[in-house]
Amino acid sequence: MDVFGVDIGGSGIKGAPVDLDRGDLSQERHKVLTPQPATPSAVADGVAAVVEHFGWSGPVGITFPGVVTAGITRTAANVDKGWVDQDAAGLLSARLGGSPVTLLNDADAAGVAEMTFGAGKGRKGTVMLLTFGTGIGSALFLDGRLVPNTELGHLELHGHEAEKHASTKAKEDHDLTWPHWARRVQKYLAHLEMLFSPELFIIGGGVSRKAERFLPLIEGVRAEIVPAELQNNAGIVGAAMASAGR
Repeated sequence: MDVFGVDIGGSGIKGAPVDLDRGDLSQERHKVLTPQPATPSAVADGVAAVVEHFGWSGPVGITFPGVVTAGITRTAANVDKGWVDQDAAGLLSARLGGSPVTLLNDADAAGVAEMTFGAGKGRKGTVMLLTFGTGIGSALFLDGRLVPNTELGHLELHGHEAEKHASTKAKEDHDLTWPHWARRVQKYLAHLEMLFSPELFIIGGGVSRKAERFLPLIEGVRAEIVPAELQNNAGIVGAAMASAGR
């Protein structure tokens, strides 16, 4: 059964039909750049361009890089502040010609996908997925159950928001070497471990494709650390799962 998923990020909007039996994209994903400024109207146009690329009609699951409650976007760290308290599900549904829209936090979507089909499948206890990209997203699970909208990328670390210090964007902006960036990620993981004591960290986002460049450099963290198996498609898969009520 195919369901459509869209993943809105700080730098790109990507989507594809998803085969929920396999937990994988049924067609190659299509991506457009996130408009700058990333206003609700402009991003809705980007989402529509992705969906229309496939000629899709019907329900759509969509992720958002911020807190989402009942289709309302409550925060907007890496997009335009016009998203705060926006009826985003209603806006996106209207832009998609009335197609039903299910909206959820982007890292939560990626986490649900990884816990169902990927690196967290069958894992009990406390599991934390982190997506490293424009910011840092987080998804927290206890015995497979999601604690939604944790947004732990905004924890303070050395006087700054953690995502300003350890995101992939921070690596690129400051031209950090892999070892230098790995030390920053290590300090962030150690801080999270002190607070939550997870048994497993799953590292997602686009940088998960290069896990061998930095994960072996991380020391002093007791929890197991693994790359996301669905890599940067996890958000799309999780969005489709949410649309299908899974």
